[in-house]
Amino acid sequence: MRTPHIVILGSGFAALTAVRELRRRDREVRITLVAPKAELMYYPSLIWVPAGLRRGDDLRIDVSGFLAAHDVAFHAGHVTGLADGGRTVLTDNGALANDALLVASGGRFLKAMPGIEHALTICEGAPAAEAIRERLAKLDGGTIAFGFGTNPKEQGAMRGGPMFELLFGIDTLLREQGRRERFKLVFFNAAREPGKRLGAKAVAGLLREMQKRGIDTHLGHKVLGFEADKVRTEGGDFPADLILFMPGMTGPAWANEASLPLSDGGFFKADAYCQVVGVDKVYVAGDSGSYPGPDWLPKQAHIADLQAKAAAENLLRALDGKPAVARFKIELICIVDTLDRGILVYRDENRALILPPCRLFHWAKRFFEWQYLRPYRGRA
Repeated sequence: MRTPHIVILGSGFAALTAVRELRRRDREVRITLVAPKAELMYYPSLIWVPAGLRRGDDLRIDVSGFLAAHDVAFHAGHVTGLADGGRTVLTDNGALANDALLVASGGRFLKAMPGIEHALTICEGAPAAEAIRERLAKLDGGTIAFGFGTNPKEQGAMRGGPMFELLFGIDTLLREQGRRERFKLVFFNAAREPGKRLGAKAVAGLLREMQKRGIDTHLGHKVLGFEADKVRTEGGDFPADLILFMPGMTGPAWANEASLPLSDGGFFKADAYCQVVGVDKVYVAGDSGSYPGPDWLPKQAHIADLQAKAAAENLLRALDGKPAVARFKIELICIVDTLDRGILVYRDENRALILPPCRLFHWAKRFFEWQYLRPYRGRA
């Protein structure tokens, strides 16, 4: 009997969690992972790069050893599309046939806003985080603007948490350097209650923290674009010597070449079992997908891991001719780091809470990084 072949697209959180879950459940199935490099970028800690707590190289993890240890073949290439209802993956380095497919290649940022080239986006990777560090070091004073946007066709497609962390972290850094009084920090957002998906208590707590730190806000005005020295909004422009902005998100660049159902926002449309709607043995986990659930359902590493576990179980069941049963837990959990403290935010379908800044939460976030990366480090 022929051994089934599973192909996983991506090398991020969802993809690697799926590898672990698949191998935990099935030691024999063939697995191939497709990505440009056998590398994990640990995005949650990029917020520490501008302050020098981390270097970009600290967060680029070679996972080739991990893949070999789990008997996973690696195909180096960029995905360009799918064919045959997902049974063939097209890449710039050849095509791969599969019996089941998991799309875990992440999303991408919408970069159509006028003047977006004047803003730095930390979650684009280590080079962006290092550029922020360099720009900060060169500034003697001035205005630093922080903001995030969303996908107008899919309002939940945003990543605001890192911008709160960057805001509070840079405020802390400037205070530690003894030069905070030379800077004006401005947080801007089209919503009057930014970060509302974290819960009403979280929004109130974050705004209180801004007020306590003397951070100005420019809220409730649609962002029109950027210039080299200003942020333009419907509520007026304001000057900025450094603009840090996280655009809204959409699906991977090749999504339109996949002939699979897409959400209005450009993500692969999934059901509650992480299966792409109406497509046999094609699953999605992480930022590539649009999932049923509350409007606050986050796009973050934690939920990507939960989705990957559910998708992996259901994929193996499909190969065995069994119906899907696994659903991912709907919850948001994050520590909004301030460089020396952390603010714990939690939300599920029944409750939402925020705990005040605490040094323990900062160290908990650092410990979690070490614990999370331990299976991938030291295997090269």
